[in-house]
Amino acid sequence: MRLPVAILAGGLATRMKPWTQQIPKSLIDVHGKPFAARQLESLAERGVSRVVLCIGHLGAMIKETIGDGGRFGLRVQYSDEGSGLLGTGGALRNALPLLGAEFVVLYGDSLLECDYESAERYFLESGKKGLMTVYRNDGRYDTSNVLFADGRIRMYDKVHRVPEMSHIDYGLGALSARAFEGVAEGARVDLALIYQNLLEKDELAGLEVFERFYEIGSPAGLADTRRYFETKETGK
Repeated sequence: MRLPVAILAGGLATRMKPWTQQIPKSLIDVHGKPFAARQLESLAERGVSRVVLCIGHLGAMIKETIGDGGRFGLRVQYSDEGSGLLGTGGALRNALPLLGAEFVVLYGDSLLECDYESAERYFLESGKKGLMTVYRNDGRYDTSNVLFADGRIRMYDKVHRVPEMSHIDYGLGALSARAFEGVAEGARVDLALIYQNLLEKDELAGLEVFERFYEIGSPAGLADTRRYFETKETGK
């Protein structure tokens, strides 16, 4: 892949207490390995070569565990927001000096076994400032929050949902640094707001993917992800 991948791994993960009182969510054990290791192994298998980990809460533990990424066949750098809690959008704004003009982004609690190169290519060819991948969820794995029709995102809202929403923000996106114009350095902002602003300006491409996602952002999601790897690696 041509573009670097930003991984958002700096949040407090309050839904995952008591696990996250002592370790960051990215280091929760998933069938014998920290989740971050699982995530980086998957990225390397899919042609990613450079990763920027956006860290904050207990971030030093992530740096100590992952290091420079060499053992995964990756180059890993870190953008540390410290205790500032900039939000997912603010964390990306903070990381722009490392990410450059265009980059791919995913959440630190998501395992997405899709075609990253196709998503990257779709974004670059779209000429837009952002891309969101969407998955037809129908409320199965989490609450649907995207109205996607005729190959376009018609509505995206994590708070004010409508019954017609059958898709969900899959968790893999791509952004231009230009998407952050007007966002001050050090500002606290959610990535969802960045996406919504782009959508209002017709600057957000939408790409449907068909591989289900796994996540560790909830106890049920963690249990499901652990079962997935246990079955994959033991056949049971």
